[in-house]
Amino acid sequence: MLDVFIETGPATPVTPLAADALDRWLESASATHAAWARVQGFKAKAGDTLALPNADGEVERVLFGLGDQSDPFVYGGLAAKLQPGDYTFDPAPDNADVASLGFALGTYAFDRYKTKSAKTEDAAADAPKVRLVVPHGVDCQDVSRIARGIFLGRDLINTPASDMGPADLEAAAEKLHHRFDARLSITKGDDLLRDNYPMVHAVGRASDRDPRLIDLTWGRAEAPKITLVGKGVCFDTGGLNLKPGNFMALMKKDMGGAAAALALGQMIMERGLDVRLRILVAAVENSVSGDAFRPGDVLNSRKGLTVEIGNTDAEGRLVLGDALAEADTETPELLVDFATLTGAARVALGPELPPFFTKDDTLAADIEAAAEAAHDPLWRLPLWAPYDSWLDSKIADVNHISDGPFAGCITAALFLNRFVTETTSYVHFDIYGWNAKPRPGRPVGGDIQAVRALYHLMCTRYG
Repeated sequence: MLDVFIETGPATPVTPLAADALDRWLESASATHAAWARVQGFKAKAGDTLALPNADGEVERVLFGLGDQSDPFVYGGLAAKLQPGDYTFDPAPDNADVASLGFALGTYAFDRYKTKSAKTEDAAADAPKVRLVVPHGVDCQDVSRIARGIFLGRDLINTPASDMGPADLEAAAEKLHHRFDARLSITKGDDLLRDNYPMVHAVGRASDRDPRLIDLTWGRAEAPKITLVGKGVCFDTGGLNLKPGNFMALMKKDMGGAAAALALGQMIMERGLDVRLRILVAAVENSVSGDAFRPGDVLNSRKGLTVEIGNTDAEGRLVLGDALAEADTETPELLVDFATLTGAARVALGPELPPFFTKDDTLAADIEAAAEAAHDPLWRLPLWAPYDSWLDSKIADVNHISDGPFAGCITAALFLNRFVTETTSYVHFDIYGWNAKPRPGRPVGGDIQAVRALYHLMCTRYG
């Protein structure tokens, strides 16, 4: 259980109030508290707090505004507004599980590079914290499990590329390997050519940090096979099709798909779901050197398809292609990939609503239901078959991008589907992996999208 939660004990009550319920509360409150709320101008706007004093001037109760209740994660802004101490919801929210998760997510901070004196650090370690008494009926262990997975993913994305290269992603997988007694296999450098991962090698060969294929397996061999594939481009310069500086600034997040796969994998293993889990991460750095792959090159692939390179800045789908081809050889019951893949997905749906693509209508319906239940918004986009011809190449089996400006996230998904021919239940998530502005429980920085929905789906199916 996260240390932001306690099971019982004396605690200051927090009363959640929707804006349209404020007048009723004022009528039922003591004259002193009602007058104080009016004088302070408390309107129960989303995220607003008001401490109500007792006769001795101590905090007797805290009011917390829910606004119009449109954001289930409004509780993510609560912890930062409370003084250190223990608190309890009174009354408990209707969606107490989501409120508790939001509260936990709001305590996240990435402070790895904040310098402190040893004295300050020691003092901070002993400082009082904001803690929440777990509401009745909430599975706090599961809430904590989800939060820990999201924190892992956020930490990975937020870490600068100087400290989060392919070897560092491998180290993150190795921690899971030791913690959960999983099997870990690494193929790196020129061994990628020996073992037939030519596109992973081609994308990563220009960097002085060896590309690698990270392969982690956990669970009973006879259990249902679940495979997660993550795009692990630890930094993307665009290669020889060099990105402008403003587009390169956030490219430490281009391994967000790998972070999502590892975050979900940790949740599944902590939960102990009876599945045979496999996580494949193609970890590379897309750099510029005399050895960089070029526009117009033709690459071999693990699937046996030859791929013409239309633009070296569309490298993610190449490394995913080899990883998906390997995953497909086992025909898992469910194959999922996460990738910060296209700007076109952001143009279509914005940064907060990731699209997903699948040919499996039953899986799509299950994902949509899980997304709604977990309050993890997703939107299905079509694998529009007529656009597949936009990837035709005159000299190879396929070009990895189209030569037009339209439907970029769809053509990327169609390209990836060429590498999955045996597995019937496959879904691709085109995530953004970043919060550009703060929202409750979601600070500026790395964001783990689609994972809570997939975790809910897997718990429903295999829990």
